[in-house]
Amino acid sequence: MMEKILVIGLDCATPQLLFEQFAPDLPNLRALWQKGTKAKMLSTIPPITVPAWTSMMTSKDPGQLGFYGFRNRAGYDYENLYFANARYVKEKTVWNYLNRNRMPALCFGIPQTYPPKPINGIMVGCFLTPDKNADFTYPSELKAELDQAADGDYIIDIKDFRTDKKDRLLEQIYVMTERRFKAFRHFYKKDEWPFAMMVEMGIDRIHHGFWRYFDRGHRLFEPGNKYENAIRDYYIFVDRKIGELLNELDGKTSVMVVSDHGAKRMEGAICVNEWLAKMGWLKLKDHPQNQTKFKMEMVDWEHTRAWSEGGYYARVFCNVQGREPQGRIPPSDYEKFRDELKAALEAITDESGHNIGTLVFKPQDIYKQVKNIPPDLIVHFGNLDW
Repeated sequence: MMEKILVIGLDCATPQLLFEQFAPDLPNLRALWQKGTKAKMLSTIPPITVPAWTSMMTSKDPGQLGFYGFRNRAGYDYENLYFANARYVKEKTVWNYLNRNRMPALCFGIPQTYPPKPINGIMVGCFLTPDKNADFTYPSELKAELDQAADGDYIIDIKDFRTDKKDRLLEQIYVMTERRFKAFRHFYKKDEWPFAMMVEMGIDRIHHGFWRYFDRGHRLFEPGNKYENAIRDYYIFVDRKIGELLNELDGKTSVMVVSDHGAKRMEGAICVNEWLAKMGWLKLKDHPQNQTKFKMEMVDWEHTRAWSEGGYYARVFCNVQGREPQGRIPPSDYEKFRDELKAALEAITDESGHNIGTLVFKPQDIYKQVKNIPPDLIVHFGNLDW
């Protein structure tokens, strides 16, 4: 009987919840780490789904992979960004190495596997799939069996997980998870898989949707609200689904449960481009009087030295002569300006004047290699509390 590995990925599973706060209610996960081991892993910089899962699957850091988040610069102009799906993954993954040694793999919902590439085995694409009309499985004819295996409509992801319709969101998350585990178990039992892996997105989605209802330290938390136990109850449900999957295993299967990043409450938000404008480094053609979404056409590039793309972390870009179309910073001053900008970001305070502890990284300092077009600075405001 062959040695086998089963990897269960839980996107956004958080050590302080899984290992501590909820641990007494998670008998199956607890049994795994009591028989084996557990540890907190360091995520990537930035610690988000893309690029973290692909870093795990390739042993390459984001600089070596050449993408630094979901959206990345396609060139040195001001407008063009590309979305980092599977087409941009050039490094070999663990299943590529297995296939090279004639070992098939079952891969289910692993982030950055859409569109699916040919594989010796089965690939079910991830949450980046636009909808189920797309070819998101390999082989492509697998889609009908996937729905059948899920006892209904296989759900790739919850599209509007930031909705205010919380009851509906909660229902969708449970249905998605139930069907994903059911479908995965179906394909897992059909064959002998030296390597099988699934990633469940539900924990990430329930954190996004319900964290403020659960975290007593959150500024919007209301004691006794109806969703106070929503996250705990869902972790218990996932633990039960993992237990059902573990019951399918033989004695020759090693099990790993892994996460790409955690979660925590946010203390506030930083409008980065507004801050850059106040510092005199970003010039707008007309300064808006009301809250306005930042757009590139608003910028007076001839008088701008830096701008930012936001998201889960801030990416700050410098407007360099000979690099950007209307570059302002002479190349000889680039490092001096980047250091000045870094120091100013690290000095940002909250409303009370206390330094919030912002971490600012130069890609060249943290990655083994820097491919494609990285941000000039990667910013974790308040160590991602903001």
